[in-house]
Amino acid sequence: YPNVKGVPNLVTKENYTKIIPSPIDLRFDVNKLANKNPYQYDNPKDLHNKVCYIETSRGCPYKCEYCLASLDNNVRDLPVDTVKSNLLYLMEHGRTIKFLDRTFNVKKDFTIDLFQFILDNHRPENIFQFEITADIVHRDIITFVQEHVPSGLFRFEIGIQTVKEESNLAVGRKQDFDKTSDVVNKLKSKIEMHLDLIVGLPYEYFSDLRNSFDNTFALYPDELQLGFLKFLKGTPLRINYKKHGYKFDERAPYEIIESNYMSSTELHKATLVEKALDIYWNKKRAINTLHYISSNGSVFDFLLGLGEYFDTHYKFHKHVLLDIYEALYKYALQEHPSDHVLHQLIYLDYYSYNKIKPKDLFGIEPDKKEQNHVLTAMGFNIHQHRYAYFPVSFDINHWLENYEVKQDHDTLVVQFTGTEMPAVFSGRNNQ
Repeated sequence: YPNVKGVPNLVTKENYTKIIPSPIDLRFDVNKLANKNPYQYDNPKDLHNKVCYIETSRGCPYKCEYCLASLDNNVRDLPVDTVKSNLLYLMEHGRTIKFLDRTFNVKKDFTIDLFQFILDNHRPENIFQFEITADIVHRDIITFVQEHVPSGLFRFEIGIQTVKEESNLAVGRKQDFDKTSDVVNKLKSKIEMHLDLIVGLPYEYFSDLRNSFDNTFALYPDELQLGFLKFLKGTPLRINYKKHGYKFDERAPYEIIESNYMSSTELHKATLVEKALDIYWNKKRAINTLHYISSNGSVFDFLLGLGEYFDTHYKFHKHVLLDIYEALYKYALQEHPSDHVLHQLIYLDYYSYNKIKPKDLFGIEPDKKEQNHVLTAMGFNIHQHRYAYFPVSFDINHWLENYEVKQDHDTLVVQFTGTEMPAVFSGRNNQ
């Protein structure tokens, strides 16, 4: 590696003890990066198993008061030829490529040009992740993605943070949630969506967090992250923390403890929601169940109750897959004992998550002789695959296509191959 002494903004150690700061230069001339590859000292063979990072600009056009990027409000673009050269190198040797730009879509023509460059040069295993501001996405970008980008190639990370306007304005943010929702809905069939919320912003009470969560969840992103406000050194929010009665951990990562708007007890409850969200939604273990809950009430309340139940009867830091579904089912029976559709969707989530047929966790399967007779009568080859089936009170195909309950009498059949994710059929017509 080269001698890094004198590199602006870099902090190094001498003999692992003495800290040596370099001169601070927040206005570094990015043109000095022309024809430089940040991965030139890495073994190309190592890049395939890493997330590779690339930047097309430095600085951020926004001034969010909790973010260090707000301290560098002057956006400077790297030379386009250098960006494309480095991108070609990463596409050849890497797999997942993440752009570091705070708002990648701030320039429409450049965004479309680089998207086209990726389409012309990417390899099948490449995946590209961008941080975008959804409510300013130009309609030409939307049209380009809809017409040209194959599903699964791009991931968009969108920081919603809160839907409460007062809280956004208090930290220097402006956001049109209706426009953001419209863009997400238009593109989510093509783009893997990762949405973020922040717990603890000024003027956001626990009820406001619930509202933000329920509205954002209703967009059904591939991943929803519930983060907690951090007071990073140098940010305006940390400098003025007393204004909102904030208490935070003085040690990294400087996370919120309480404020004028949210007590430590409420923040603890939010951590339980976050843990349940990660286990059941982000890891795809209860997609059907949570779609149903969200369309019929508050998914925030459900995940909070489920998180409290899990925390009481199981261990978040140490559990097995059966614990996850057992907790979900027992909590549903406790809180919604007569909601048979909910119970049936939990069965569906459990069986469809496993490549190999799992144990009968719910005591719903008939004996093998009866099962073979029924499956054969429905036209399934019981000698080629393994199956689970159970009656349901809704139209299965309609649910799988629309996530809408259409009352009906149907039989749900799950087919296991042992190597791939199971297929789900309606036993009524073997579809």
